[in-house]
Amino acid sequence: MSTEKKYTDSGIEIKPVYTASDLPSSNLSELPGSFPYTRGVQPDMYRGRLWTMRQYAGFSTAEESNKRYHYLLSQGVSGLSVAFDLPTQIGYDSDHALSEGEVGKVGVAIDSLEDMEILFDNIKLEEVSTSMTINATGFILLAFYVALAKKQGADLSKITGTIQNDILKEYAARGTYIYPPKPSMRIITDIFEWCSKELPKWNTISISGYHIREAGSTAVQEIAFTLSNGKAYVKAALDKGLDINVFGKRLSFFFNAHNNLFEEVAKFRAARKMWAVMMKDLGATDPKAMMLRFHTQTGGSTLTAQQPLNNISRVTIQTLAAVLGGTQSLHTNGYDEALNLPTEEAARTALRTQQIVGFESGIVDTADPLAGSYFVENLTNEVEQQAWELIEQIDGLGGSVDAIEQGFIQDEIAKSAYEYQRNIETGEKIIVGVNKFHIKETNNTNGFKIDDSIRAVQTEKLKSLKARRTEQVAKQCLADISNAATDGRNLMPFVINAVEHYCTLGEISDVLRKVFGEYS
Repeated sequence: MSTEKKYTDSGIEIKPVYTASDLPSSNLSELPGSFPYTRGVQPDMYRGRLWTMRQYAGFSTAEESNKRYHYLLSQGVSGLSVAFDLPTQIGYDSDHALSEGEVGKVGVAIDSLEDMEILFDNIKLEEVSTSMTINATGFILLAFYVALAKKQGADLSKITGTIQNDILKEYAARGTYIYPPKPSMRIITDIFEWCSKELPKWNTISISGYHIREAGSTAVQEIAFTLSNGKAYVKAALDKGLDINVFGKRLSFFFNAHNNLFEEVAKFRAARKMWAVMMKDLGATDPKAMMLRFHTQTGGSTLTAQQPLNNISRVTIQTLAAVLGGTQSLHTNGYDEALNLPTEEAARTALRTQQIVGFESGIVDTADPLAGSYFVENLTNEVEQQAWELIEQIDGLGGSVDAIEQGFIQDEIAKSAYEYQRNIETGEKIIVGVNKFHIKETNNTNGFKIDDSIRAVQTEKLKSLKARRTEQVAKQCLADISNAATDGRNLMPFVINAVEHYCTLGEISDVLRKVFGEYS
């Protein structure tokens, strides 16, 4: 027998063999659908309904993205996931000087309600679940979506979907923030409060470990930092006097799926258990307020530009990890995403991967099929224990906001990212086609590129919009937002009113920049 030690990507040692003596006794009597939900949030899991199959899409103009959405819906996606370009994410209209070179590149450009109307043309919002990956300007995009739903005559009580709205991970891992942490948290709790009354089925936040993992964290760090951020949002909502049993049901999570299959499954199982315990300790009594429901995206940082077709196999492993781990929603990456935005063929292949797992693999026929595995149960316990230790460190620093302001979370991610890259460069970590099993390649992939002329198209649309709207009304709407921000009233009604009168995303963001300042 080999004596060489083996470890997961989080550094958890893996024994050569596991037996019944390695089973943690606390897990063995648990059933899916019951506290603490280690085995899943529904008693029958996918026997009742498959996860929502999403494809993350958005590029160029609203017109072009709308065509891709109709294509994906025709291919069997059951939910849309909208990607926004960088100016939209950080609160600049397409005609702003800082938007040059970025309009429509990593997502769709949305400057106004008019763009949102085009984006969802001939798509009834009552009939589709929409996830929007947007944070600092999430409240504005939600306002656009609500205004459009109202124009469609939709019943707001039936509208379903999610805004990411997770600003804390932006400071720690991603960087698309605008305002300082405290006013940003105020905006988020305003969304919690408004949606609890007006948009009851909407998931008001998707607390994201995905970008923490993309920045280089381990699986253990991903759930520890994400759950700590979740705890900070809950405490902020409680401080505002909101009912944990109401807003707690509309909290969702967003995790990454990497290639270490069993560690990833253990991560998802451990995260559910930890969140249930955490929410109970914070005062939740409604079972649905304790359930960790999550969306998964396969790992973008695991995709390689070398031998890109190998990425289909990687995405398949990651799909299995997400489904075996009990995800509620899944987006699979295109095999060409290390080279360019996904082509239609790559997006279709990624969707077919989910469909093959869902309809052909058999792993959906029973809830939590890996339960009772000596290895998986032991690993779930190990991941949980190490994550709790990290959370205790963060609590000792005063919680997530303080830990971020002190640089603790950023430093921990940076150390892990460095160690992972060092292991690749030394060959301790093998990446097929990158540091082993090379071939001579010619790049014959048909890339999908975005033309810079889109900025001119969006600029003309903005000029036309401003010429047609009633300028005096628009100015008053912006003044109302400023006043509400200053005196502490909930911002959402004022922002919705402003977008209905065609105030732009950049104008609303700038008003709040003057009140709250910018974070650097």
